[in-house]
Amino acid sequence: MNNLPLLNDLRVFMLVARRAGFAVVAEELGVSPAFVSKRISLLEEMLNVVLLHRTTRRVTITEEGERIYEWAQSILQDVDQMIDELSNQRQVTQGTLRIISSMGFGRRIVAPALSALSRQYPQLELRFDVEDRIIDLVNEGVDLDIRVGDEIAPNLIARKLADNHRILCASADFLAKHGTPKQLSDLPVLPCLVIKERDHPFGVWQLHSREGVHSIKVTGPLSSNHGEIVHQWCLDGQGVALRSWWDVSENIASGHLIHILPEYYQPANIWAVYVSRLATSAKIRTTVEFLRQYFQEHYPQPQTA
Repeated sequence: MNNLPLLNDLRVFMLVARRAGFAVVAEELGVSPAFVSKRISLLEEMLNVVLLHRTTRRVTITEEGERIYEWAQSILQDVDQMIDELSNQRQVTQGTLRIISSMGFGRRIVAPALSALSRQYPQLELRFDVEDRIIDLVNEGVDLDIRVGDEIAPNLIARKLADNHRILCASADFLAKHGTPKQLSDLPVLPCLVIKERDHPFGVWQLHSREGVHSIKVTGPLSSNHGEIVHQWCLDGQGVALRSWWDVSENIASGHLIHILPEYYQPANIWAVYVSRLATSAKIRTTVEFLRQYFQEHYPQPQTA
């Protein structure tokens, strides 16, 4: 029995396999690379296999390591489910949750909500990362994705946390210089601030109205992959932006930005997304319900035309 691999060592191995490196895992866990390397070596010794190929430049998983990875994933999922079910019976919300969101939304909206969640459920251990890319929840070991946008794969479970949509906006100075667009066909001749954010098509705005869905191709001298940069450029009078209501509602209220062509919008609701195996998880259920109530109380509700 003493030669059985420790659960924590299996978790360390899975992290190294996902991140393809010891240093990045050490930083994530708050330990030294030597400690991570030692745990992997002890696990290899216990199992009598080589789990990882190590070079000075990268770490790759071996064929036997891939088999161990699949077993480890199944074992740890069963252990997590056991803890969830026991916690549910005791009505105690506890355990570890890895949560992810996009950068701007995660920093401004999700992070304060998770801070409040942690205060209410101190036995929860939260790891929160922000990434402006599509995340494979299963392969990257993410429990919960708090995302903006209605494009969600059918194999995932999604619970709506709040209503949201993206609107067209520009600064008063920009509109004074270039004129206020009166119809959608005016946009292609105006400088627009184009953003590549997660899975949204670059330079193509899909907009809804009472007449249906409209696809408009826009261009401009400034583009970025970061929403907060585009937001600032819009405030600086550099162009028309398509931004979420959560992002610009305060600027609209203060008059620093003007809501233009209000009959057009892009649906982009806020969702909690997770994989089906977590459907019965007590900590997921508690977290999602807490976030739903938090957003209802703190999140600015979007205007409708």
